[in-house]
Amino acid sequence: MILIVDSGSTKSDWIAVDNNGNLLLEKIRTKGLNPAIISKKKLKKTIKKSKALKSNRDKVNYIYFYGAGCGTENPRLALKTVLQEFFPNAKILVAEDTMAAVYATINTPTELAVVCILGTGSNCSYFNGKNLEQRVNSLGYSIMDDASGNYFGKQLLRAYYFNQMPEDLKVAFEEKYNLEADYIKYNLYKQPNPNAYLAQFAEFMILNKDSIYIKELIKSGMREFAKNMILQYKEELKTVPVHFAGSIAFFCQEEIKEVAVELGFKVGNFERRPIEGLVGFHTKAVKS
Repeated sequence: MILIVDSGSTKSDWIAVDNNGNLLLEKIRTKGLNPAIISKKKLKKTIKKSKALKSNRDKVNYIYFYGAGCGTENPRLALKTVLQEFFPNAKILVAEDTMAAVYATINTPTELAVVCILGTGSNCSYFNGKNLEQRVNSLGYSIMDDASGNYFGKQLLRAYYFNQMPEDLKVAFEEKYNLEADYIKYNLYKQPNPNAYLAQFAEFMILNKDSIYIKELIKSGMREFAKNMILQYKEELKTVPVHFAGSIAFFCQEEIKEVAVELGFKVGNFERRPIEGLVGFHTKAVKS
């Protein structure tokens, strides 16, 4: 059995297939397994909660895990240790989530491309046909993560509390969420995964994209992301496309394309959930 995992800070999707890519189990979903912000104890607890994973743990031969927070060595090794303890018979690869986005969006296995993730968090890398090249080391959601779900959630909360949100949106925002200050601060400063908490507010933005205010909010965030991240690759952008993965990117394609025209880069493919594109890639790898 091969397990392929696409994990963000909010949720993790697991697909179990055989060597031919045939689905062996219904898709499994757990909470996000970001080892940069979650302790090993919490990682273990989250995995153990899945009855499907627990009952099939000894059948797993390979695990290909792509996740947020796996771009640096210590968190990556911590997660690999947890997975190895839980799946004793498996050969395990843990890599950053950008590689999942690369394999899911490129048109050929060696295509050169700039690849972006816009989901709960955000990231941007250059794929040289074999390896990833990154010009910016991420310092996490509190300082970086432009144009991500948690970024837009933060902007919406700020706009609401600074009385900058149009009245009709303000009323709708109040109806959808608990906006009591103490409740928000409790979730931000006393609960785990504050980035995922912030990201939940981004749904409001997607549902209200017909608002001029929201559209400009999205474009402003996309410009910031493009200037800080995508334009790090100015030379490469002369000849390669920019692919996007993640739910924020998928639902904001129009705004991304408009910003691309403004700033002069070519938009390529959009993939909401990279995991499906990983199945063919890894079953071929196992066979070879």
